[in-house]
Amino acid sequence: MGSTDTWGLAEGDAITTELTAVRLLGGGSSYEAYLAFDEITYAPVVVKVVRPGLVDDESSLRGLRREVEALATVNHPVVVRGLRHQLDGPRPHVVLEQLDGPRLSSLVRRYGPLQEQQYLPLAIEVASALHYLRHLGWAHLDVKPSNVIMGAPARLIDLSVARRIEDAAALTVPIGTDLYLSPEQCDPPTTGVPGHASDVWGLCATLFEAIAGYRAFDEGDLDSPDVRVRYPQLVDDPYELPDRVPDEVVKVLYAGLEKRPADRPLPHEIAEALEPVLARQPRARLAGFKVR
Repeated sequence: MGSTDTWGLAEGDAITTELTAVRLLGGGSSYEAYLAFDEITYAPVVVKVVRPGLVDDESSLRGLRREVEALATVNHPVVVRGLRHQLDGPRPHVVLEQLDGPRLSSLVRRYGPLQEQQYLPLAIEVASALHYLRHLGWAHLDVKPSNVIMGAPARLIDLSVARRIEDAAALTVPIGTDLYLSPEQCDPPTTGVPGHASDVWGLCATLFEAIAGYRAFDEGDLDSPDVRVRYPQLVDDPYELPDRVPDEVVKVLYAGLEKRPADRPLPHEIAEALEPVLARQPRARLAGFKVR
């Protein structure tokens, strides 16, 4: 997809008759995301619009329909909400609530590792969302620092690759983000079957980076024909966490990064293991974003 495949909307341009662009937030291969003002809710929103060159592309529209289904199914305080959508017309799009707060990836990149008062609530809150998804029979499949908005509570965003568990188990290509793929997501079904445990891996890889300030695994060579070279997480052990990290946290993260999905804890087990550690912390919460 070329970089010129963009709507090129500037502040004040109409996305639809009810949605006015404020600024471009980013996007992926199939869509652009804009901060916009919505005349219906009379509030800022995020609008994900299919790129102009893909408005007639069935694969892109199928992905948008899948995200709309996921947003309609999931109703949890730690997961972004969908407000409405339009799946046809000149600009197929989905309208999402606009969340205040920085992405976890931006926070770590700018300030370095999080404090315990920040990452412990984050871990418990996102684990609660993953527990809920497991209860519904869905998998997010793309838990990573840039898909977590920091706040009280933290919020998990981007359900663009989320799938029902039976559809996740049927995958035959990698779905997600290379650096945060669980082993079973790297080359399914050869390397395993994606599912709920894949989200546990994504959470623990995300927490590892938030706590340590560096990733659990090296970046692979995506041009290599050897899947083990493309994805070091298939064969390598995770790096060591800093000595300052509490033993309970170390144990949970390494358990969540076990190669075999069956060896990883369930989401609620992560929350239960970390709640006593949080209880020992001062009563500071995420709201102030106190960063050392």
